[in-house]
Amino acid sequence: MTDDDVQFARLFQRFLERTTQLAVDGAPQRTPLGDRLSEHLGVDAAGLSVVDEDIPSHRLADLELAFDALGPGADLIGVGGGQNKYFERFADMIAHPHFHYAPAQVDYTTVAEGPGNSRMAVAFGVRLLEVDGEKIAVLQRTADPQRGVPTARIEVLAREPQLASSAIARIRELMDARSALRGQVLTFGHHPDNYGQVTAQFRERPRVDAEAIVLPDGVLDRVRRHVLGVREHAETLLAQGGHLKRGVLLYGPPGTGKTLTASHLVSEAQGVTCILLTGASIAFISEAAALARSLQPSLVVLEDVDLVAFDRDMHSGGGQPLLFAVLDALEGLDGDADIAFVLTTNRVEVLEEALAQRPGRVDLAVELPRPSDAERRRLFALAAHNAPFSAAAVAAAADRAEGVTGSFAKELVRRALLTAASDGREPSDDDLADALGALLSEAEALSSRMLSGPSGPDDGGHHIHLSSHFS
Repeated sequence: MTDDDVQFARLFQRFLERTTQLAVDGAPQRTPLGDRLSEHLGVDAAGLSVVDEDIPSHRLADLELAFDALGPGADLIGVGGGQNKYFERFADMIAHPHFHYAPAQVDYTTVAEGPGNSRMAVAFGVRLLEVDGEKIAVLQRTADPQRGVPTARIEVLAREPQLASSAIARIRELMDARSALRGQVLTFGHHPDNYGQVTAQFRERPRVDAEAIVLPDGVLDRVRRHVLGVREHAETLLAQGGHLKRGVLLYGPPGTGKTLTASHLVSEAQGVTCILLTGASIAFISEAAALARSLQPSLVVLEDVDLVAFDRDMHSGGGQPLLFAVLDALEGLDGDADIAFVLTTNRVEVLEEALAQRPGRVDLAVELPRPSDAERRRLFALAAHNAPFSAAAVAAAADRAEGVTGSFAKELVRRALLTAASDGREPSDDDLADALGALLSEAEALSSRMLSGPSGPDDGGHHIHLSSHFS
């Protein structure tokens, strides 16, 4: 045996001795926190199983409300032990070979519970309470993707796992019954600080009267009856074998009133949970559908579905086109779910094949066409009702602007008023006529450019930046 072999053998022996010592020293010991939990539960907490439940971050206020209802006198303790606690499972805080986790101060965060309102919520802490006569301990922690916790979570400890599961079911029931989100208007998006975390934002409920909407006779009433009227006759429909879940598709050229109609429905749906998803935020359809199911009656509005219809749904991990994710969400709801989906699109042809492949998801499709001459005059009059233009000038402008939509009328009035304001004088009918001429010229130039193709490098052409009022 060479000297190198002897040296290696000695090092290897020391390694084995150290490994054995660590195994002896590494036996989990109940921590001071474990002692406190054992005292509360009446049994050795170190020998109990933990049942986990993920909680969407946008429902943290609801979780607080549920705990308020369960036990206003419950004990709430924090966990001491430095940064390690954020990486540990609840069971490992109760018995650990190296760290002596102990009761300490509670970590708090702020969560929204309404438009402009917020409240304190537990970010990391343990609740000691009773649910239906059974003592439980609940570790509550917020989402922390940087530490491997992608969503908020509660970890429940009880004498038996089924008792913990029953407690979670009771907590969920109270979250829905007392939800701060119920009857609110919400949107979904990524958390500003943690991009991988989904969050909901509150919005003020819009106020859009029926008088502000100009559509062909009977169209608005038909949409209202299907979206809002079903709720009024829910008991009768269910008793007669009908279903409450409904899907409505509003389609037509840009500017014909689809968004305004959807806003009107939200305005009229007082007490209904409304969720608004537009463009890229449609990727959160799964979260929206889950919330709508929990807090029904609900209304889910998906605007401009055609813009993202075949984008891949990477958010949910499925990778399927977003349109199919939307249709799957509609299919996944029970027929007696009082939930209305309203989809809007400028290009119905983009959706036709997918809708044909999955019939029944949308049970009412309504076209919102370009306004007739009479409807266009009404739209111009509405756009100018607070402006100092004569009725004759407004009517004449409407007659000149054949084929335009309500959004064109709003832009026309805005430009005319802006011109006068820039000159420091009162608006006149001439301002309206001049603005109309300019807008029509821009629209004509845009059409010409689209037909003739891009300008060459030496043609002296100029670029025109237009809004979507011309279509």
